[in-house]
Amino acid sequence: MNRKRLFFPALFCLSVVLLSSCSGGNGSVYRQSKALMDTYVTVTVVSPSKDKAERAVQDAFSTIERFGDLINFFSDRSELSKINRNAGIAPVKVSAPTLDVVEKSLYVARESEGAFDPTIGPEIHMWDFHKKIKPSDSDIREKLPLVDYRNVVVDKKNSTVFLKKKGMMLDLGGIAKGYGADLAVGALKRDGIRAGIVAVAGDIKTFGLKPDGSPWNVGIENPRQKNASDEIMATIRLSDEAISTSGDYQRFFILDGRRYHHLLDPKTGHPAMFCRSVSVITDKGVFTDSLATAVFILGPERGMKLLQKLGMNGVIVDAKGNIHITPGLKGKLTIEKDH
Repeated sequence: MNRKRLFFPALFCLSVVLLSSCSGGNGSVYRQSKALMDTYVTVTVVSPSKDKAERAVQDAFSTIERFGDLINFFSDRSELSKINRNAGIAPVKVSAPTLDVVEKSLYVARESEGAFDPTIGPEIHMWDFHKKIKPSDSDIREKLPLVDYRNVVVDKKNSTVFLKKKGMMLDLGGIAKGYGADLAVGALKRDGIRAGIVAVAGDIKTFGLKPDGSPWNVGIENPRQKNASDEIMATIRLSDEAISTSGDYQRFFILDGRRYHHLLDPKTGHPAMFCRSVSVITDKGVFTDSLATAVFILGPERGMKLLQKLGMNGVIVDAKGNIHITPGLKGKLTIEKDH
């Protein structure tokens, strides 16, 4: 559904592609990146051994790759494509990860009253933000009846997913990367890694502490950069938490003086205009990923209420550039720049 970006400031030494290290009292930091899930995945681990780090990182990559193959919207062989091909026809039997991520996407849809809706596929795929193509208002209205998460049937007993209406399409892009980060952290922990970061594009999951015993520092991008020095809006210290950001600056084009971006309101099929960016912080990437989108669609007031209801933290930059921060981030968040 969307692509998100967060940046690591240069607050600990990291390589770009090949594993390298910086030492500390509890081991060294190793990092490697790989193209997976139509984006870049970066895995950072703390380990006393480079060999152990390499094995664990490769295991994390393999875990993400297997999951990505299951929910690839563009692959005819994926379970997600099979669900979409059988919309209005028959339930499709799927594996446990696919069933779980679909079920979690419906949970977020219910909690956000449809602000996040995994059935937005028919709408989002009419837009082309690279070629600056905006669908006509009539085309948008025509597809809206196909967007309704309540028409997704999950049968846990038989492990099936069914879309009630022909033409419906699940698009899990707004939740899958966070889910993939969670899976990769699970794999790293099973391999004996006690601290690190998994970043699937901008959906970031941290666990444990840096070698010096301090939390991981993550930078939140400024949604209105004027130059390179404006890149980071804020920094946040995290341990055993995930963070994702949705913003109107990530995939967009300007047409007739108006900004059109990829964060579509499922109820209208048009870009939501209440925010510039939203960052959500909680313990699971699957929820930071999807709820960043939901809060962006809802806007500052309703979005803050949703975060507080769910016991999660967030940073909202509204359409005028004002910052709204949940109370739970006090002492963890540092605002670096105006935006």
